[in-house]
Amino acid sequence: MTLRQLRYFAVLGEELNYRRAAERLFITQPALSTAIKQLEQAFGVLLFNRNTREVVLTDLGAAWLPQVKQALAGVDAVVENLVTLSGTRQGRLRLGYLIGTGADLVFRVVRHFEAAFPAVTVDPIEFDFADPTAGLADGSTEVAIIRPPVDLPGHRMLILDSESWVACLPRDHPLAGRQEVAITELLDDPIVCAPLTAGTWRDYWLAMDVRGNRPPTIAAVAATYEAETTSIARGLGISFTTASAARLYDRPGIVYVPITDRPPSYTALAWHPARLSPQADALVTYVSERWSFGDVPEADRH
Repeated sequence: MTLRQLRYFAVLGEELNYRRAAERLFITQPALSTAIKQLEQAFGVLLFNRNTREVVLTDLGAAWLPQVKQALAGVDAVVENLVTLSGTRQGRLRLGYLIGTGADLVFRVVRHFEAAFPAVTVDPIEFDFADPTAGLADGSTEVAIIRPPVDLPGHRMLILDSESWVACLPRDHPLAGRQEVAITELLDDPIVCAPLTAGTWRDYWLAMDVRGNRPPTIAAVAATYEAETTSIARGLGISFTTASAARLYDRPGIVYVPITDRPPSYTALAWHPARLSPQADALVTYVSERWSFGDVPEADRH
């Protein structure tokens, strides 16, 4: 048995389609089929049931798949650790980003960084509102582009951009025709908000700091902009968001109106100084020298 066969099995187990799996692996379908048959024959087992219509995992294959994926992740981690221990700036870097920032800023940063460091491959990983730390909290990413405030004690942040607040309203909302609104005019409206796992980030976008004795009425919970704007277009409630959302997530049935009396929302690069690989350190240094506008104000960090 080889690592190559294990990777082939894992990808086919995820795709359950020889064509798609072969495309992901950059091999031909016959080569994939042969490798899987050789793996099964070596142990006298059946991992997949195949017919002309579908490919499905056998009970044995389904039980073995998560173990294989865990083993492969361990191998990949060992390789990454070798790169880290050697101090070289080669290998891969996991860059998390919060949904909504990837359309412009994230991929501009990645493109310029990879041009400057061709030995490093950046893997951008998108996270929805359920994890506004974009993988930093659980260590699944090394560096992330986020929108503070977030629950990240010990992390550093550098501002990459700032935006004004806007209200996302149903098109028939009484204030939908206004040129601008004050936050206090909307505090009694039902609101679409992030999941509870978003922590202080959820409270920030509920404008809890100005509500006083006016607790929010939660109309719906949404983990993505698509779910959020769908709920608002249905007339379930409103939301508070950033000005870029009006450009990236406009759709029939909603209106974006600028909010006049809120401090700016920041987009920031975040990382933990003690957890930087050489590749991540190179990215932080590169971005700090070229994109950073300064430290995130302490009050807006967490």
